Formats: sequence, structure tokens, C-alpha cells
Amino acid sequence: MVEERARRAPRPAALASEQVGQVFVEGRRGRDRLEYTEYGAGEAWFVLVPPLLVPRRVHDRTARMLASNGLHVVVLDPLGHGRSDRPADPLSYSVTAFADQVIALLDHVGAARAVVGGSSIGANVALEVAVRAPERVAGLLLDGPVLENALGAQLSVLTPVLATTRFAPFALSALRLVTRPLPRRLAPEWVRLVLETLDARPGPVAAVVHGVLFGGLAPSAAARAALTVPTLVLARTADPFHPVGDAETAAAEISGSVLERAAAPLEWRRRPERLDLVVTRFALECTRPARRGRRTS
Repeated sequence: MVEERARRAPRPAALASEQVGQVFVEGRRGRDRLEYTEYGAGEAWFVLVPPLLVPRRVHDRTARMLASNGLHVVVLDPLGHGRSDRPADPLSYSVTAFADQVIALLDHVGAARAVVGGSSIGANVALEVAVRAPERVAGLLLDGPVLENALGAQLSVLTPVLATTRFAPFALSALRLVTRPLPRRLAPEWVRLVLETLDARPGPVAAVVHGVLFGGLAPSAAARAALTVPTLVLARTADPFHPVGDAETAAAEISGSVLERAAAPLEWRRRPERLDLVVTRFALECTRPARRGRRTS
């Protein structure tokens, strides 16, 4: 039994090479710079999008795991996130704009098609990519999508963030002054992630939240129902901000979707082995038949 588990489990993530890159996209103010990390190599592409306001490092472990299993993974900081440019203009931001940035990234790295995945509103961005450019999407990974059932809970968090950063920006600035000097090298990974998320100026944070809220959080139900791309939906347990009902809705709307329920709260963070295997098998199945890889035109 132990030998069988070792044979079936994803390989250790330490084998994947990593490099940081940048891509420039045209925005309202001219060219905007986006930063990404590329893991592994090969022609089986996988793009990951982080949750709203969270830097791309949140997907580091998953990206390394996927890359060590033969996938070519790219994790993007969308505009306003992480180390990408952060204009303080709400009209620069929307789920649709983030989806266009993912498509621009695919063009930049030369990926004709890719599995596109994301967490929380990052999953909504993946959905939007499939709606706008279905020919570029080999599969969708939707980890806790934010649809109609989550709207109230999401607004209960995002509205105070918008109000604070817009009308009391000194509060975030003061918090940034307190948290920025804290040592991070020896801190747990989740602490470093929180500190990096808090290390943001109030103007761009307000602009991101403003733009996303007023630009629409997700494609319409009709647009989602028209999708035919292979889709794996991960339903989170006991998470009011990402209710199971939204994952069930997405899985019911998209033809041929597979719904995978977490066995416990934060399972993919605390005990990732089972879901790592589910996600890896799905991604390899999506990329195995075609292997179309890099664009030649």
C-alpha cells in the first residue's frame, strides 16, 4: 500500500526550475508592466491567477508541484498585484482586464493553449479567459469561484477595504509602516504572504477594488453555460467567502465539469496531497492529447 501511494502521488516539487519574467501590456496610461514566474519547461502549459489583492507567491507551492510533474507553469501578478505596476486608476482594473492580461501572457510566452486556473476571484478571471478566448484554453481549474452565493460575503470585506483606502488612507499607510520592517526570512510562509499583501499603497488598492466591483465579478450565467472546455471545480468546505453553492453552480453550468469537494477546511493548504493528485491528473489529461505548445505565428 505504501509503495502504491508513492507511485501514484505527485513527484517532489524541488525538481522544477524557476525564472522571473515580465510582459508589457497596453493600458489607459500607456504600457503597463506585469511580472510573472515561470516554472519548469515543456509544451504542456498551465497558467495560475492569484486571488484579488494577493501576490502570485500564494501559488508557489502548487506551481512547483505541477512543474515537477511535467507541466510548464506560469504564475502571473495581474495589474495592481504583487510586483506588477499599480496605477491608481479604477478604470485600469476589472476581471475582464485581468483576463486580457492572461491572454497577453500566453502570447508572450508562446503558449498556443494552456490550462488556466485561479483561486477565488482568480478563478473568475480564468472563467473570463475561457469566455473571451476559448481556443486558447485547454482546461479550467476553478478553486473556490466567486459567483452569486458569495456576493454578500465578498462585499462585506471589499466594501470596508474600499472605504478605508479611499477615505482614510492613513490607516493602511500606518499599517504598512508597522509591518514593512518586520523580519520575513524566518517567518512561516503564510505570514510572509500576509505581510507582502499588506505592503501596498492605499491609492492602488482602492483603485483595484473599485474597478473590480464596478466592472463585474464574473462572466454572466449565460456565458458560463456556453462553455465547453474541460473544467475541474474545487469546492471549499466551511468557507463563507467561497460557498460550496458557487462551486456547484459552476460545475452544473459548464458541460462536462467535474466537482471535487474538499474533505476539510483549508485542505489544499494544510494537507495538499490528495488535491494535488486530483489537479495534476486533470491538468495532464487536458494537455496530453494535443501538446500543441508554442505558437509559431
